[in-house]
Amino acid sequence: MHRRPVIEPKPVTQLRGVGDTLAERLDALGVRTIQDLLFLLPLRYEDRTRVVPLGELLPGQRAAVEGEVLLTEVSFRGRRQMLCKIADGSGFLTLRFFYFTSQQQAALARGVRIRCFGEARRGPKGLEIVHPEYRRADAPAAKAAEDHLTPIYPATEGVTQGRLRMLVNMALDQTSANDLEDWLPPVVLGDSDLPSLREALIYVHRPPSDAPVEQLLEWRHPAQRRLAFEELLAHQLSLKLLRQRIQSDPGWPLITDGSLKAGLLSALPFQMTNAQQRVLLEIERDLTLPKPMLRLVQGDVGCGKTLVAALAATQAMQLGRQVALMAPTELLADQHAQNFRRWFEPLGFPVALLTGRQTGKARAAVLAGIREGHAPLVIGTHALFQESVQFHSLALVIVDEQHRFGVHQRLSLREKGGRDGHQPHQLIMTATPIPRTLAMTAYADLDVSVIDELPPGRTPVKTVVLSEARRDEVVMRIRTACLEGRQAYWVCPLIDESDEMPYQAAEETAAALAAALPELIVGLVHGRMPSAAKEQTMRRFTDGEIQLLVATTVIEVGVDVPNASLMVIENAERMGLAQLHQLRGRVGRGRHASSCLLLYRAPLSMLARERLAVMRDTDDGFVVARRDLELRGPGELMGTRQTGLAQMRVADLLRDADLLPSVQIAAETLLRDWPANVTPLIRRWVGNAEQYGRVG
Repeated sequence: MHRRPVIEPKPVTQLRGVGDTLAERLDALGVRTIQDLLFLLPLRYEDRTRVVPLGELLPGQRAAVEGEVLLTEVSFRGRRQMLCKIADGSGFLTLRFFYFTSQQQAALARGVRIRCFGEARRGPKGLEIVHPEYRRADAPAAKAAEDHLTPIYPATEGVTQGRLRMLVNMALDQTSANDLEDWLPPVVLGDSDLPSLREALIYVHRPPSDAPVEQLLEWRHPAQRRLAFEELLAHQLSLKLLRQRIQSDPGWPLITDGSLKAGLLSALPFQMTNAQQRVLLEIERDLTLPKPMLRLVQGDVGCGKTLVAALAATQAMQLGRQVALMAPTELLADQHAQNFRRWFEPLGFPVALLTGRQTGKARAAVLAGIREGHAPLVIGTHALFQESVQFHSLALVIVDEQHRFGVHQRLSLREKGGRDGHQPHQLIMTATPIPRTLAMTAYADLDVSVIDELPPGRTPVKTVVLSEARRDEVVMRIRTACLEGRQAYWVCPLIDESDEMPYQAAEETAAALAAALPELIVGLVHGRMPSAAKEQTMRRFTDGEIQLLVATTVIEVGVDVPNASLMVIENAERMGLAQLHQLRGRVGRGRHASSCLLLYRAPLSMLARERLAVMRDTDDGFVVARRDLELRGPGELMGTRQTGLAQMRVADLLRDADLLPSVQIAAETLLRDWPANVTPLIRRWVGNAEQYGRVG
C-alpha cells in the first residue's frame, strides 16, 4: 500500500492583492486556495494573436484591434461616460466606458497607442466597443501576452477576465512541482504519452506561441486530454465509492415462493416479452442477496419497464415489507398509481399516493399509513424524501426516469429505508437509452439491464416533418382521425425560460383549435394547473371523453392512452431528440396505425434539420440516443446537471469516449494499489469526497 503526506493548500488570500472581498467573490467560483486557481480551467480560448485592421472590423465580431488615441473625453449623454476615439489609418473606432477613473482617462491621452479586445457593435457614430480589455501597445508585456491564445475563464460578478488571468498566472508562478501533488502514479497513465499534471496545467493556462490552435480549440491537445483523463477518473472513482458505501451495509434478502407474482401475472391479458423476463430474472436474483441491489433498467418508450418494476415489488410486498416508487412529476406519479392500483388492489394490497400538493387530513392519513406500515406500496414525487415521511419497513426503492433525479436525491430516499442496520434495494428505471460506454461511466454505481424488445402488437409510428405553413392541413387531419373514433395530442413546447410562456402558448393553442374544430372536445393540460384539474382532464382523455388534448411537455413521460394515434409537436426544431422521442412514444400504443407530425418554423438551422431527419428516419431509441449525443453532447441526455457530470471542467463524455476504457482500468488500479490517492483526487475534481465514502 502506498501512502503520501497530503500537502496543505495555501489560502488564496496569500496572493498579492487578494483581500477578503475578492476572496469572497472567488469563492463563488469554487476558488479558496492558490491551488484551486490552477484548476479553474479555461472554458474556451480567444485568438488575439491577430490584430484586425479597424477598416475590416464587422459588427458582432470579437477581435483584437490596435490604434492611436485621437481623443478621450467625458460625456454626459443620459449618464456619465468616457469616450475614447482611436484610429489606425484604415478606420476609426470608439471605446465606450461607463465605469472609469481619472487615472484611466489620463492614461488614454492623445497619441498613446493601445491594443484592445472586445465585441464590436454599431454605435451612434460608427462601430464601438463597450468596456474593452485594453493595454498600451508599446508596453513590454503587451507583445508577450498576445503571442498565445487568450484563456477565457468561468465568470463571476466583480472579477474581470483580466484579473482572473493575472491571478492564475501568479498561482502558476508560486506553485512549484513540490506544491502540486500529482495523484496519478506513472503506472496508471501507462504508455499514453500524456504529460505530467504540472506540464498540462501550464500548457492549458499559457498555450505557447506555436501551440496548435485548432487542436486546442477542439480540446484535443494532449495537455487537455491529460486533465480530462484525471477528471473522468475522479468521477468514476466517486461513483465506485458510492457503490461500495451503499453495499457495505446489509440489504434485506427477499426470498418468497412467488405466489403474489404469479397472481399478478395470471391477471394480465398479455404475455411478457423475453427481454422483460430476462431483466426480471436479473432483478429477482439481486433481491435475494444480503446486500442492497443497485440496478438500472434501460428500455425504450413502451417496452414494459413499469410491469417489470411491479413484479419486482411483489418480492418485498409478499414478505410484508414496503416498496416506494418515486416519479419526477405528479402526472407520472398519478399514472403509476392508477396502474399499480389496477394490478394490486384486486390482490388485496392498497397503493398509497403522496405528492407535494396534498395537505391537511388527506396528507396526514397517507403519512400515518406509511409510518405504521399499512401502505405496502407508496408512489410519489420528490415529496417522498421530505423529513415528515417515515417508512415502517422500506425494502425496495424504485426510481422512475433516473435522468430527472440526482444521485443525492436517490440517496436521501435510500437513507429513509435504513432500519436495524439494513438498507433497501434500489431499482432505477430510465426510458432514455444511453450507449453502453456512457452508461458505464454515468452509472458506475449501478448494474445495468436493458429491455431491448417491444411488446408484440405495437404498431410503428410514422413520423412526418412539416412546415407550420401547412398547419391547416394538420388541423384537418386531426378532425378526420377524431371523427373516426381516435384521439390526438397537440404539444406546445417550452418557448423560452419563462414559466408563463408554455402556459400561455398552450392556452392560446387550445382556444384556437377549439374554434377551428367545434365538433370536437378539446382538453388542456399544463404544469401550472392544480393537480386535481390535471388528473381530471387526463382521466377524461383516457376515458375517451376528450378527443384532442393540448398539452405542454408535461405529458412527455408515462401517459398511456392506447386509442391516441396522432401526435402533433409544434416548434419541434426547438426540442432535443430525446424529448421528441419520448413524446412520440405516447402514440402507437394501440391497434391503430399512428403518426407523429413535427411542425417546424422556417428557416431551419443545419442542426435542427439533422435532428428532425433522425426522427423521421428511425424509431429505435438507442439510435436516437446515439445521434442525440453526436448532435448535442451527453449533458441533457443524462440530466447531468443533477448527477454532477455537467460540472465537468474539461472532460466531455462523447469527445473523450476513447479514454473511458483506460479510465476504468485506472480506477481499479488506484482502488487496489493506491487507495490513499483516491479521496484527494475526488476532492480535487468532484468536490467534497465525504459523500462518496472513504478508502485508505
